[in-house]
Amino acid sequence: MSEPDCLKLLALDDEDLAILSAHVQDAVLKVGDLTYLPRESRFALVVNRFIWEKCDGKRADFERRRTALVFDRVKAVSTSRLRRDRPDAVLELLAISFEATDAPGGTLTLVFAGGAAVRLEVECIETRLADLGAAWATSKKPEHDLSDPAPA
Repeated sequence: MSEPDCLKLLALDDEDLAILSAHVQDAVLKVGDLTYLPRESRFALVVNRFIWEKCDGKRADFERRRTALVFDRVKAVSTSRLRRDRPDAVLELLAISFEATDAPGGTLTLVFAGGAAVRLEVECIETRLADLGAAWATSKKPEHDLSDPAPA
């Protein structure tokens, strides 16, 4: 049985994807949590999502929740600045973007702190997010130094 405030989202276009991306901003995961299933044309990952929707600025404690992200209709996967030989290395997901190349197909990019990225060549946008259970407390709210230039 799922918690009453668990999210379940579906993104089928770039506007939906922007909403989904906002919900997973600052999610943390391990490199080993990234999985490509080529026979199923699927890329999946499990993250510890920061619950931004409950972050009103008045709280001293915050929450994270285990969340699954599934990308369907994936034709190919490539990575940059990502060490697959270090499955326990921690990644922080900053954003998910889409660039159309042969509409409705294109490239979905998962951008991580430190310049790492995963690029998914897709037939179209078909992405699902599902929270997997109860949230837990965390005292740390993600923060970004906006004065630092973006990695090249």
